[in-house]
Amino acid sequence: MFTGSDGKLSNAGAAAAGSCAGMTEAVVVVPFELVKIRMQDRSNASRYANTGDAVVKIFRNEGPLAFYKGFESTLWRNAVWNATYFGMIHYINTSSPAQGDWKQGKFLMLRNFMIGAVSGALATTFNTPFDVVKSRFQNSSNAAPWTWTAVFEVLRNEGPRALWKGYVPKVLRLGPGGGILLVVHQSVANWLIARRTEHH
Repeated sequence: MFTGSDGKLSNAGAAAAGSCAGMTEAVVVVPFELVKIRMQDRSNASRYANTGDAVVKIFRNEGPLAFYKGFESTLWRNAVWNATYFGMIHYINTSSPAQGDWKQGKFLMLRNFMIGAVSGALATTFNTPFDVVKSRFQNSSNAAPWTWTAVFEVLRNEGPRALWKGYVPKVLRLGPGGGILLVVHQSVANWLIARRTEHH
C-alpha cells in the first residue's frame, strides 16, 4: 500500500505502515491498558482484589465504554512509536546496509539488536507525552479532553518535564525491547523464508 511507483518502500512509507500497525494494536490493547493503569495506582490498592475484580467493578460502575477511555491518546502513542521505530529501522537498513560478517549469524543478530534498541529508544522519546496523558485519562473519572488539548494543558500548567514523567523506566524497557523485537522478527522471517524455499 505504501510503496512508490517504482515498487520500493520509502522511509515515509515504512513509517506510515508502522503507524497503521500501531493504531491497529491500540484497538486491542486499550482495555488491558486501562485495567493495568487502575491497578497500578496506589489510591486503588484497596479497591480491586485482582484483575478479574477490577474488570467486573469497572464494568458495573462505569459501563463497557469505560474500557476504551483514553483510546484516542493510545492511538497517538502507538502510532508515533511504531512510525518512528519502523521508519528508523528502514532508514538505517537502506542507507547503511549490512556489510561483510555483519550480514550473517551472530553479527547480524547483534546488528539487528542495536538498530532495534536505538530505534525503540528514539520512538519512546517521541511518544512519552502521549503515554503520560493517556495514563492520566485512564486513571481519572472525569471526561477526557482531546489528546493534543491535554498535552498543551500539561505543558502550560506543569512545564515540559511533566510530559516526560516516567521516561527513564520506559526507555529502559522499550529500548532493549525494541532490540529484541527486531531480532526475533528477523529470525522468524528468515526461518519462514528458508522453509518456504525448501518446499519449492
